[in-house]
Amino acid sequence: MGVISSLGDSPASLHSALCNGQASAYEFHEPKLDGFRGRGSGRIIAFQAETYLKGRNLRPLDRTGQLVVAAAKLALEDSRWPPERLAQHPAGLVLGTMFGSVHTIAQFDRRSLEQGPACASPMDFANTVINAAAGQTAIWHNLRGINSTIASGSASGLAALGYASDLIRYSVQTAVLAGGVDEFCFESFYGFERAGMLHACDVPEPFPVPFQAGRTGFAVGEAAGLLMLEEWTSAEARGARILGEMRGHGSTYSPGEGQEHAVRSIARAMTEALKDASMSPRDVSCISASANGSVRADSDEALAIKSLLNGGGPEVPVTAIKSMIGETLGASGALQAIDLVETLRNGTLPGIRGLEQKDPALPELNFCRKQSPIHGNSGLINSISLDGVACSLLISAPPALA
Repeated sequence: MGVISSLGDSPASLHSALCNGQASAYEFHEPKLDGFRGRGSGRIIAFQAETYLKGRNLRPLDRTGQLVVAAAKLALEDSRWPPERLAQHPAGLVLGTMFGSVHTIAQFDRRSLEQGPACASPMDFANTVINAAAGQTAIWHNLRGINSTIASGSASGLAALGYASDLIRYSVQTAVLAGGVDEFCFESFYGFERAGMLHACDVPEPFPVPFQAGRTGFAVGEAAGLLMLEEWTSAEARGARILGEMRGHGSTYSPGEGQEHAVRSIARAMTEALKDASMSPRDVSCISASANGSVRADSDEALAIKSLLNGGGPEVPVTAIKSMIGETLGASGALQAIDLVETLRNGTLPGIRGLEQKDPALPELNFCRKQSPIHGNSGLINSISLDGVACSLLISAPPALA
C-alpha cells in the first residue's frame, strides 16, 4: 500500500494518527477565499514531490499527477514490485478521481482567455483530461497493464478498488494498482462553498464531526492512496507479504428522489457487497463509514447501516475517519481501505474524533468514539458520493492473521 496524506505517508503512520485522534492541519493560503465558509479545508502542508521522485523531470506532472506518482512509488516499494519485475510482468493501474486535474484545466482555460491562445502551456494541455494522472503514473513507473480512470464522484476511489478486484477475479489482470486521488484547489473548494456544503466557520468545532448534533458540512482535503491487488496464487508464488483479501463489493445509484430512496440505495450497496462475498452482516467486525459531517448524507448512511444490521447495531462498531482526514473526495475510499487493512492487522479501530453528542435524530448504532479493539477479521467500507453513488467493499484479514 502507498499513501500520501496530511496524516502521514505510510499506512502505519496514517493509522497511528487516526487511532490517536489527530485531525489534519491543512494549509489554506488562498487570499481570494478569505472569509468564505469552509473551516478545516486546505492542502497537505508537507508534501514535496521531490522528496519521493528524485532524479527525474517533474515538469510534466501537475499536483494531482505528483500525488499519484508518489503514492504509486510507495505502493510498488511496499509490495516489492521493483522496476525489473515490472519489466517482465505487466501490472495495471485503476485510478479513481472526482475532479482530476481541474485546477490545471481552469488554469489553461484562464490563461488562454486572458492572455491569448499563444500563452497557453502545451504541458498544461496534456494534463487537462481526467485520465492524465493515471497515464502519467503508468509512464513514470512502466505500468504496462490496463490503465483506467474511474469517475464516480467522491466514491471513485472505492469504485476503482472494486473494478480492479473484478479484473483480477475474471483473469483479465494478475496485478493492478488501484485507489484514488484528488487535490485541493480553488475551483473545487469554491464550488462546494457556493453550494453551502462546507463546515461553517462560526461553529465551535475546528474540524467537522460526522454524526454530531449540529454538524454543518465537511472540510475539503487532498490525498492519494493506492493498494497493490494481486491474484492470490501469483502473490504466494513470489513470496509476497499478503496484507488482506478483497472479499466482495457492491455499488448502487440513487437519483435523489428523497431520503427513503437514498437510504435504500446505500443499504443495497452493502447488501450486494455481502452477497458477493458470501457473507452475512453477522460476519462484519467493523464498519468504516463514509460520513463526513454532511447533514443529510450522514443521516442517510446511519439509517442504511441500521437497516442492514437489523437490530445488530450495538455489536458492530462504526467509525468515520473523515472526522480526521476531511473529505478527500476520490482518495477517501482508498484511504479508508488502507486504514481498514491496518485495523485488521493490529486489531485496533480508530474512533470518530470529537463525537460527543450524537444527533438525536440518528438511529442507535455503536459509534466508535475512541480507538477500540475489534473482534473478528472482516470489515465493511462505505463510500457515498455527493450525487447519489454508493459503493461498499468487504476486506478480510488473510488466513494467517485471521
